Parts: sequence; structure tokens; C-alpha cells
Amino acid sequence: MPKQNENLGLKWYVLHTYSGYEENVKRNLEQRIESMNMQDKILEVLIPTETKIKIKNGKRKTVREKIFPGYVLVNMIVNDDSWYVVRNTPNVTGFIGTGTIPTPMTEEEIKSLQKRMGVEEPEYKIDVLKGDTVKIIDGPFKDFEGKVSSIDQNHGKIKVLVSMFGRETPVELDFLQIKKG
Repeated sequence: MPKQNENLGLKWYVLHTYSGYEENVKRNLEQRIESMNMQDKILEVLIPTETKIKIKNGKRKTVREKIFPGYVLVNMIVNDDSWYVVRNTPNVTGFIGTGTIPTPMTEEEIKSLQKRMGVEEPEYKIDVLKGDTVKIIDGPFKDFEGKVSSIDQNHGKIKVLVSMFGRETPVELDFLQIKKG
């Protein structure tokens, strides 16, 4: 009597791994799929990532970050053999599901995740309005306060009027360099 339910067909499943070992698990699993001839049962191994904007040393950087650190997605048909191959891959701690039966992701979850992963250029979420007082938290004007004079939503830039030597001076900043005052 097989333990796994094969009638679900091809579905996406979530594997739990040791955090930081996601790439390692993906590589090992892909090698095991090939060496054990499981390409017809285990089709794809995926580490969900998204593009984010970070500021480091005053410079804007676009980085890819894992959406779910410690998890890897596998598109597979679950049967005893495929379950065994995946479950016994080094650094895989288990499937997400109840007991020994993995729970597949829903179509909505997959669509939402694919949409999140497919966005190449991250959107800027600027939650300030013209006229708002903001505090500068990074760069040469750190700890200064000023009023927002203009917002460039497309490029994630903000012009802030900073009072220096009794005059208001416009300073162009990245939206990550300010905090709502």
C-alpha cells in the first residue's frame, strides 16, 4: 500500500531546509533527480526571490532577496519514489504538510508568488506628501529635518527643503534616506 497520493498529479510543494542552504539543496536535488532518473516526476526546483532596493554607504543598490528564507519550492508528482528522493536530499528537513503527506500549494498562492517574483523593477513606496516634514536618516544631511517640496514617484526621489544658515536649501534625496517626521 503506497503512503503517498499519486492522483494529485503535478503540483508545487514547499520544502523546509536549513536557512542559508537553499542554493545547496536546489543543486543537490537537481543532481539527484538526474542521477536517479526522476525527471518525469520532479520537474522543477525553485528558490523564490524578489528584487529590492537597498541603500548602502549612501548608494542605491538593487538586490535579489529570498522571499521565504529556509524554503524551496518543488514542482513534482508525489509518489513513494519521488517523495523518497526529495526527502533524503541533504539539508532538506521535510515537506510542508501534515505528517508524512506533503500539502500542495494552491493555484492562487502560485500565481501570487509568480507575480511577486516576476516584477523586475521594484516599485517605490513613498508614503509622504508634498509639504510633509521629514527627517533625513542617511547621507551627508543625516539628522536634518526638512519639508518635502517635490516627489518623483517613478525614480524614488524626493526634494526636501532643508534649513541651513538661515536659508531653505533644496536637497534631492532617495526615498530610503528619509523617514516621516
